[in-house]
Amino acid sequence: MVGGAQRAQAEAGKRYEVFHTDCPARDVLDHITSRWGVWVLISLRGNDLRFYELRESIRGISEKMLAQTLRALVRDGLVWREVEPTTPPQVTYGLTQFGRDIGEPLEELFDRIGRSRP
Repeated sequence: MVGGAQRAQAEAGKRYEVFHTDCPARDVLDHITSRWGVWVLISLRGNDLRFYELRESIRGISEKMLAQTLRALVRDGLVWREVEPTTPPQVTYGLTQFGRDIGEPLEELFDRIGRSRP
């Protein structure tokens, strides 16, 4: 039962083994590097956005995929969600400190790609 031992090791504060299929950090990494996860993190780097603003900032994403991606990133602790009790409810999303920490190298990667393209 390698998986159980690996999880216990991770919970004790030791380094995660993301190459193991049952590693909890692997799910987070999968959500960040998913087709839309990166775009959500980059879009929220500048400021907090409402759902429709976020959808408009990411060309080509459907409402369904945006909702699924946001749910996963909120569950992973990368994005926070605030619902304003209005009619209809307004939902705002922003990056947690963890999300900002993860988004920083992604933004640098995007900048490097943008500078190197002719």
